[in-house]
Amino acid sequence: MLEIRIDRKCYPDRGGRPHVALSGLNLAVQRGEFVCVVGPSGCGKSTLLNIVGGLDRELDGQVTMDGAFPEDVGFMFQEPRLMPWMSVLDNVLLVARERGASEGDAARQRERAIALLRAMELGDVLDAWPARLSGGMMRRVALARAFINEPELLLMDEPFVSLDTPTANRLREMLVAQWQRCGASVLFVTHDLREALALADRVCFLSAAPGRVVLDLPVDLPRPRDAASPAVDRLYQALLARHPELLGGLASGERGIERNGAAARSAPATGSGVRVSDTMGRTPRGAIE
Repeated sequence: MLEIRIDRKCYPDRGGRPHVALSGLNLAVQRGEFVCVVGPSGCGKSTLLNIVGGLDRELDGQVTMDGAFPEDVGFMFQEPRLMPWMSVLDNVLLVARERGASEGDAARQRERAIALLRAMELGDVLDAWPARLSGGMMRRVALARAFINEPELLLMDEPFVSLDTPTANRLREMLVAQWQRCGASVLFVTHDLREALALADRVCFLSAAPGRVVLDLPVDLPRPRDAASPAVDRLYQALLARHPELLGGLASGERGIERNGAAARSAPATGSGVRVSDTMGRTPRGAIE
């Protein structure tokens, strides 16, 4: 299990003054669980991923995966970050090669990379340069690269942002298929709540900076899901009615957290198919069932 405890994370702002990005943040992700993190701009979502992935270790707190710092981690960022001088296949193999695989392992990794790229519908461009690819194709290469080592933990920072709807939907389908195949734990950051509801086992809402979890929402909708489906839309509308301050990016500070908790405890059931839990992990009275 991934366990995240961030007591305080700060860094200098442009004027050199300390800016507290995250404070009092506690989050756990079970093995094989898909958790989406949403929140207003500047609330520390990307900072959270950098900390969990070991890219930023200057903080008060602790991150562990089964008692040790996460080591078997895959990343997918907002930009594909492909090496322009390497072919599609070599871009996927880049991470595997950095692990110093033996010749036998390298051959198996090459076979796995080809299989992944074919699953991403890129089997006919294995030797192509990234400059020849569309934006959606480059994201598919990046997705294949994220899974090449079948990581225990996959960190994704708005990987499908700015894509057109059909392309983003297809990439989500591919992501879910590979996640279900390898059983990785996924921590996925997004600004798109409908995307989060379509993908996640749980959605965690962060407050405005300093970010902390103010709502932990289990999503009990059956898979496969579509971000534009009636079931996702009903859930979205129920959340909009119940927590407008969260969806508007207005939850901040203790007062916002108290309002959110009170709303969760007092709101009537709406039959949307999920259960809303407050930040302490309790199922509030009148939760959506």
